[in-house]
Amino acid sequence: MNRQLKRRDFLKSTVIGSLALGPMVLAGPKAKQTRPNIVMFVSDDHGCLDSATYGSKVVKTPNMDRIAGHGMKFSHTFVGSPTCVPSRAILLTGLYSARNGAEPNHSTIRADVQTLPDYFHDLGYDVVSCGKSHFNPRKKYPFEYVKSTIRKGGLNTDLDTAAVQKFLKDKKSKRPLFMIVGSHSPHVYWPDNEGYTPDNVELPPTFVDTPETRNYRTQYYTDVTLMDKRLGEVYDSAKKHLSDNTLFIYTSDHGAQWPFGKWNLYDAGIRVPMLAVWPGKIEPASNSDAFISFADFLPTFLELAGGRVPRKLDGKSFAGLLKGQTTSHRTEIYATHSGDGNMNVYPIRCLRTRTHKYILNLYPDFIYTTHIDKGKNADGLEFWHSWEKAALADPKAEAIVNRYHNRPKEELYEILADPHETNNIASMPENKKILEKMRRKVKSWMKSQGDRGKYFGTPRTK
Repeated sequence: MNRQLKRRDFLKSTVIGSLALGPMVLAGPKAKQTRPNIVMFVSDDHGCLDSATYGSKVVKTPNMDRIAGHGMKFSHTFVGSPTCVPSRAILLTGLYSARNGAEPNHSTIRADVQTLPDYFHDLGYDVVSCGKSHFNPRKKYPFEYVKSTIRKGGLNTDLDTAAVQKFLKDKKSKRPLFMIVGSHSPHVYWPDNEGYTPDNVELPPTFVDTPETRNYRTQYYTDVTLMDKRLGEVYDSAKKHLSDNTLFIYTSDHGAQWPFGKWNLYDAGIRVPMLAVWPGKIEPASNSDAFISFADFLPTFLELAGGRVPRKLDGKSFAGLLKGQTTSHRTEIYATHSGDGNMNVYPIRCLRTRTHKYILNLYPDFIYTTHIDKGKNADGLEFWHSWEKAALADPKAEAIVNRYHNRPKEELYEILADPHETNNIASMPENKKILEKMRRKVKSWMKSQGDRGKYFGTPRTK
């Protein structure tokens, strides 16, 4: 569809498309006056708890704090998959991985799957991507791509916020804007420590406390703070150059590159920060504990833009939450992980409720590995070696290293009492009923998704 269609041609083509394809996207008669701009800032590998906004006493995130004060902080937002490409595919298709086709990392969505740019072009929006994208294949995501990534070599890149600011300042179109801004930070490789003290870093109980771990932790914090600076620059520019009828959202594509985080279905891998600001609609300094899935973003954006939400989507709109019309959304979260090349060949499925987490490890005979223990020092290999060394003399460290590599078929955690998911209660007789119930739900959900539980790559076996 020609993105420069005049209004008459746009309406004609939209109606024809709607008749041919069924209930998809059709703007209402007052859409032009009421449709908001939507700006979404997505960081990379930022754990939910690693900011002052979410309770850290160490990590400096003044802009996250400021944005939270202007809008709503969500405490229970979950990605559908804890790696870059699958997570973003879910976000931009409204379909979970088995249905959109992008199951392992760096895979592609299927040719027949529609993406957010398709829907929003049909709604008459300018649809723009800035910074890191990780949309695969790119031709299936027809954004206007603003050159705004600075390459420093390898994985070391940065977001050029000046290019984002220039685009917003120079925008001449009267059409509403959907913009997604991708920050590389705090994805590895992390910069040198700036302003943090190793002795003061926060270590969850899933970590082995070594000097190397603490040093790497300061570098990660430094990159989180850098991301926060970029976030503030984009937020201020959107606030300056766009109308008040602009929804601004901050979130992360999944958890951080630490053991039991990224590439895992523990909360450290799938639970992410989320902030939303919409002047006059969202109450400042408000909070929501509603369960949100990444699959819910597309239907939410479609509803807010005056479109119809296709019935085929897995996600469901939480527009009512943003408008203050409701306080609840989902009762359950499903998530999948299917691997990342030969660095990680370990498919996992899970169900998360308010009280419990059930994890199904589809191939428990495989040895769990990631870039952390198989990659380079910049990936975390140096601190991982310090864990292995500590494990030779410390039974607690030995148990953590063993748990990382070797996992049972099923895991069950009582989230409220055990938020870091360290005590697997799946084998306890008193938990048999809830274990069986959650197992049935996961298997039924997999069947409904057409999820065959495949593995990708060459596994290491025990």
